[in-house]
Amino acid sequence: MHTLPNQHAIENVLQYKMRGKVAYLGHVSSNVALQLTYVKPYDLASGKGYQRPVDTKRCNDFALYLSKGENALFTPILLNAESKWEFVSYDKQRPSYGRLLCKEKAPLMDGQHRLGGIKRYSQETNAEISVPFLAFHYLDEDEEIHLFDTINTKAKGIGLSLSRYLRRNSDVLSWIATELIIRNDSPFHNIGTITGKRNTGRHVTLQNLYRSIELFTNQPHIAALSKDEKLLLSLIYFNSVKETFSQEWMDYKEYRLTHIVCVNALSIAGSELLGRFVSEDKKNIDYAAIEKAVKRIKKFDWSVSGRLKYLKGLSGSKTLAADLTAQMLPE
Repeated sequence: MHTLPNQHAIENVLQYKMRGKVAYLGHVSSNVALQLTYVKPYDLASGKGYQRPVDTKRCNDFALYLSKGENALFTPILLNAESKWEFVSYDKQRPSYGRLLCKEKAPLMDGQHRLGGIKRYSQETNAEISVPFLAFHYLDEDEEIHLFDTINTKAKGIGLSLSRYLRRNSDVLSWIATELIIRNDSPFHNIGTITGKRNTGRHVTLQNLYRSIELFTNQPHIAALSKDEKLLLSLIYFNSVKETFSQEWMDYKEYRLTHIVCVNALSIAGSELLGRFVSEDKKNIDYAAIEKAVKRIKKFDWSVSGRLKYLKGLSGSKTLAADLTAQMLPE
């Protein structure tokens, strides 16, 4: 079923050992990659299948990613040659460098959606791209399933916070959120974490701040400000909050002020302040009025045992924001 009509040779392959297993590193054209691979669906009659049904959206997303050009890099696909691929070195002086003679197709253990996206991209652009691969010479079926399971359940993604940090030079909100954590003059400097890993004292992640700043700057004429102006407004507003509630800001256990539901509420309320104190033409920003508005809520009770005890989620943030806005912007 998986026999190739003709033996295929892959040139310029490196042979090596990974934890005692012989493996090959190389690359093939996208057309050849599709010809040389197949998947074992989870409902395979033998009971030794493991691949989930392909997600068309993920394939389409990867095809779109490839359309971005030379910066669209990707990792090697992972194969099991099942001893059906034979390595032949070019000469005795370099025994680990040679060609692979492929007699049959190889099961695709990792990279199903990458290949699906590559297929669509090639069909739409009529272009061939180079596909890197890592192929084990032989894994038995149980080893193959175990490795697939490990890749897809044990390995963890980098998380949204670190991803935002890595995009800080190309995404405005990611840059602002990062600056709010790394700058010494930011109220979030001592309570924020870039990697997303919370620990004692650092409970506001970069992703949390990204979402809060998104809420804070969502009005059209505010969104049109420069990143430096948005950062300055964020620093002025949240520093005013910290100065007004200095004890509450630093005591996470006893007060909910810096719990995310409340930070988001402050951002939503802050957006209303910006709408009032930043002119539509963006030529006049009343920083003093923003600080004065924050001071109007100086008697607000942020204690964990008070009225905010059961506040949760975005709906809770919106409810609290309405109350804060009413106090900061009295008619």
